[in-house]
Amino acid sequence: MNQIKTNHLKRVLIIAGSDCSGGAGIQADLKTLSYFGVYGMTAITALTAQNTLGVHQVENLPIDFVQKQIDVCISDIGVDAIKIGMVHKAEIFDAIYDSFVKFDIINNKKIKIVFDPVMFAKGGYPLLESDAILALKKFVRKCNPIITPNIPETELLSKTKVKNEKDMIFSGEKILKMGAEAVILKGGHLEKLDLTDYVLTEKGFLKLVSKKINTKNTHGTGCTLASAITANLAKSFSLKKSMKLAHTYVLNGIKYAPNFGKGHGPLNHYFRLN
Repeated sequence: MNQIKTNHLKRVLIIAGSDCSGGAGIQADLKTLSYFGVYGMTAITALTAQNTLGVHQVENLPIDFVQKQIDVCISDIGVDAIKIGMVHKAEIFDAIYDSFVKFDIINNKKIKIVFDPVMFAKGGYPLLESDAILALKKFVRKCNPIITPNIPETELLSKTKVKNEKDMIFSGEKILKMGAEAVILKGGHLEKLDLTDYVLTEKGFLKLVSKKINTKNTHGTGCTLASAITANLAKSFSLKKSMKLAHTYVLNGIKYAPNFGKGHGPLNHYFRLN
C-alpha cells in the first residue's frame, strides 16, 4: 500500500519548559497544536514538578542540549513557525539566537516567531532569573518576535503600571518599540467583567472582547493562547485571524474545563468548536 503524502502538514517548533501535570508548558502546547492540525516538535528548556497548586521544583537542562534539540529538529524536519515559552536563563536566549542565525530563521519572513515571556507561574513562582530580563529584551530586539505578555509581564517589560485598558495600550507601545513585530496583550488580570485582549502593531491595534468566566481553571491559558496563535500563523493565516481563533479557543477551553485538581485547574484542550 502506497503511503499517503501529507506535505501540506505544517510544522511548529516549541521551545519551552515541561509541565508534568499537563496543563501548561510543552504538554499544553502539543495538545493545542494537535487541535489545530499542525505537527509539533519540542526543545525542552527545563523540567518542572508542578500541579494545579503551583510549581514545586525546577530542574535545568544543559544549555548545549537545549540548543541541540533545536538544531536537530530544524535541520532535518524544517519549520514553518516557532513558539518560545519558558526561557529562564540568559544563556538559553543566546543559544536560541545562535540557532536562529545558523538556520537563517530571523531573515525568513515566512517563519513567524511567537514569544510568550513566561516570568511567573500561576501561583507567583518566579520562572525567569532576574539577570535574564536584560537578555530577554536583547533577544526581542534582535529576533523581532510577536510577543504575548500578560499584565504582570507587561508591567515588568515596560516598567509601567497597568490598571486599565489605556495603560495596556501605553505599555504595549513601549514593548513594541523594543523591537517586537507585534505585541499581544492579555487582559485577564484586569479587575473588570469583560476579558479584553489587544493586538498592537505599528499600523494600529485590534481589540477583542468577551465575557470573563468566573473560574479558577486558568492554568496554562498563556501557553495555550500563544501556541494557538503560532499554529494558525504556520498555516499562513493573518495575525488578526490567528488571534481571533486563539482567543475563542482559549475561552472555550476555560468554559469546558474538566475541573481537575485542588488549585488552578487546566483547560480542556480538546473541546469542539461549533
